[in-house]
Amino acid sequence: MGKKEHKKTIIVQGGGFRTGFSTGVLDAFQTVGYNDFELYVGVSGGSIALSYFLSEQYQKCFDAMCLLAEDPNFLSFNRMIWNQAIMDIDYFHEVAAKLVPFEIEKALANAKSKELAFVMTNRNTGEPHYYHPNKKTWTDAVIASCTLPFVTKGKHSLHGVEYMDGGWSDPLPVEWAYNNGSREMLVVRTSPVDLKANQSWSDYFGTFVFRSNENLKNCFEHNHQKYNDSIEFLNNPPKDLKINQIAPDSPLRAGTHSNSVSAITADYRHGVQAGLDFIHRIKNGNL
Repeated sequence: MGKKEHKKTIIVQGGGFRTGFSTGVLDAFQTVGYNDFELYVGVSGGSIALSYFLSEQYQKCFDAMCLLAEDPNFLSFNRMIWNQAIMDIDYFHEVAAKLVPFEIEKALANAKSKELAFVMTNRNTGEPHYYHPNKKTWTDAVIASCTLPFVTKGKHSLHGVEYMDGGWSDPLPVEWAYNNGSREMLVVRTSPVDLKANQSWSDYFGTFVFRSNENLKNCFEHNHQKYNDSIEFLNNPPKDLKINQIAPDSPLRAGTHSNSVSAITADYRHGVQAGLDFIHRIKNGNL
């Protein structure tokens, strides 16, 4: 990607089913036609939300999330009995193609003169990869960005390289966006603004499971610190960078893989209101 200065950027954080909040924000933008971004960056579930936003399919990402929350083909703890992942992330192929069809031609047209990156983690190096999808790879890129270790199958191959969830290597890619020319960014969060991360059970587990791969071990071991470093960057940005954030006031009701339609709906409505509030502040010159 080029390094055009002053490009307006939107970054959508991941968060599994917490992405319902982000979807609400983006649907609020759609209702008023607000979309003057030049660079779009999605992490994990944020890549799904951005996909339906770019295709201008109002509420379809929300519909897809509610469908997945109730569909045993996607989410089943019984799958563990057969030594399978709780979530079948490959099922998103079926969702995007048939159940809640993703209008890829429209998304491609809207992204044609823009820059787009889905963040995924290289399973060999543990480093983030910022991938620009095309018509053939779009759905696979989304799946690669969303492939959670220990919850989904843990890896997805793209161009012969194995990837996993981008949140493990760059959960809030604000510094990457800045280094690629962004000088005005909107960060859509799925956690309260100043809530820092502690090392999670999956971080500890990943550090142990991948102890033979030093790169991947370090990826899990330092994941929470990378997230906290990004928060510090947001709180103390360079002087030539303007940052706005949209985030929930308190922890969302849905979780990464814990969910219910009622929880997703509540988070979605919270996001819609937060998005409309943001637009209102713009119109009143308060940003």
